[in-house]
Amino acid sequence: MVNRSLKKIYAILIYLFLYAPIIILVVFSFNASKSRGTWSGFTLKWYLELFRDRQIMKSLYYTMLVAILSSLIATIIGTAAAISIHKMKNFKKTIIMNLTYLPVVNPDIVTGLSLMILFIFTRFPLGFISLLLAHITFNIPYVILSVLPKLKQLDKHLYEAALDLGATPWYAYKKVILPEIMPGIITGLLLAFTLSVDDFVISFFTTGSGVSTLSITIYSMARRGINPKINALSTLLFLTVLLLLIIVNMRMSGESTKKEREI
Repeated sequence: MVNRSLKKIYAILIYLFLYAPIIILVVFSFNASKSRGTWSGFTLKWYLELFRDRQIMKSLYYTMLVAILSSLIATIIGTAAAISIHKMKNFKKTIIMNLTYLPVVNPDIVTGLSLMILFIFTRFPLGFISLLLAHITFNIPYVILSVLPKLKQLDKHLYEAALDLGATPWYAYKKVILPEIMPGIITGLLLAFTLSVDDFVISFFTTGSGVSTLSITIYSMARRGINPKINALSTLLFLTVLLLLIIVNMRMSGESTKKEREI
């Protein structure tokens, strides 16, 4: 009993340490006062001012546009790459998988700096397109790693059976393979979207003047002092990411339940 109580207390303290700053941020986004040390009453004015701020709304537009486009393009490329990797022989697959893991474990500052140098070296103008290409680049490995486990779970003879029944290769992939790996594709899409919205370092190095994401705008505003609008904006971003994570977890738990019933 004592060990169980200590474990519960330890877990509560860990989660409190992790989430107490976020809870304080959310609470003070509804504070009527600009002061971070005193509570002056409940208000929604910072959320109203947030949506009236043209700079923030412009950054929100670019953030959502880049996140949607990059996640969709990265999902298409990543899914095709995962199918190709799955077909490779063991030696080639090992080499490609190590190259795939490298961008995931590589520090963001190295990736961002290297992409910036590449764009400058090739005289590619820094702006929206360079930002979009950078987000597609770092999202592709996450999509590959999300789709590959689903391909490994497939019956090896499923594709061949579809061909034997008269299906063309494209039709077999479209009607047989893609529906089976769709959960992994959707998970990779949501993960890519979340990472794109959350990214700061790579965006900071690969964007140009006039194009700014929310993370860059928040950083610029925070340097001049914490504005309550930042609290409101951070709260909305946190809730958006939380909602996406809940959707992903619900999909994964739904798949597990479905498999258990089939078994």
